[in-house]
Amino acid sequence: MEGEPIRVETIINKNIAMIIESTKVDVNAQPEAIYNFLKDANNLIHLLPKDNVSDFKATEAECSFKVQGGVTITLVQNGGEAPNKLFLKSGEKSPFPFNLTIHIDAVGDKANGHIVFDGEVNMFLKMMVEKPLTNLFNYMSNKLQTHFA
Repeated sequence: MEGEPIRVETIINKNIAMIIESTKVDVNAQPEAIYNFLKDANNLIHLLPKDNVSDFKATEAECSFKVQGGVTITLVQNGGEAPNKLFLKSGEKSPFPFNLTIHIDAVGDKANGHIVFDGEVNMFLKMMVEKPLTNLFNYMSNKLQTHFA
């Protein structure tokens, strides 16, 4: 005896967790310097791909920008101070809720950094955004490394 068939609407409207972790990069700076740089949301423009981002606006605590396709992303500092992590969350204009944690770990006189994305999206959206988001966070990690080179 089989259960009811799964309806397409159920699959599309069912949110699932999506966690993306960027590549870890070595950064030629003290963790405190990296943290202070990232804490000012105005500086996030330096980590974003200029070809795929437009309309960047920022204050010290939040920023917003459009990505290719016209989707607006808003990042807001999410408190929870930690010396080796910066916590951001999605703002009102973002297409789905997510948290972004930037990890900055001391390694001798340098640092190691990476980004962890934790969001809830439906299966259809996950298929569309997982690869571009992974590429974006890897790009941002690499830009952090080259910014402090």
